[in-house]
Amino acid sequence: MITIFAQADVAVSRSQVSDWLKKDDDPQQQKCDDRVLASYLNGLINEKRGKQDGTQPEPEDKLDNNIIFKKLKIALNLKAGDILRIMALVDFTISKHELSALFRKKGHKHYRECQEQILRNFLHGIQVEYRDKTEARPSA
Repeated sequence: MITIFAQADVAVSRSQVSDWLKKDDDPQQQKCDDRVLASYLNGLINEKRGKQDGTQPEPEDKLDNNIIFKKLKIALNLKAGDILRIMALVDFTISKHELSALFRKKGHKHYRECQEQILRNFLHGIQVEYRDKTEARPSA
């Protein structure tokens, strides 16, 4: 995770990351604010897709589910069909039209807010998709 933050030109310590990942009931657990999460997601995009030339995008001060979903889609280079397939892995269905509405700009007449349930199922599908692939690899 430290390496991914570095891809977004953000330096974090091992203890910071450790504190962010602690369970909610742990007294040492620290909240990860939106700007930090946005930096991490920008770093993930750079890690997976390569850094763009020029200045890096500024992390957002306020994230919503649509922005998080969009950044993950970009980082993992997913098309609509890929997302629908991933959602099907966890028995969650959404139409292609509903999905495209989540990625429109706010204010567009077909824009739709991404509900917690949609993002939660997408993250679960990503977990199933990528964990299965890493566990299937023979260990060296």
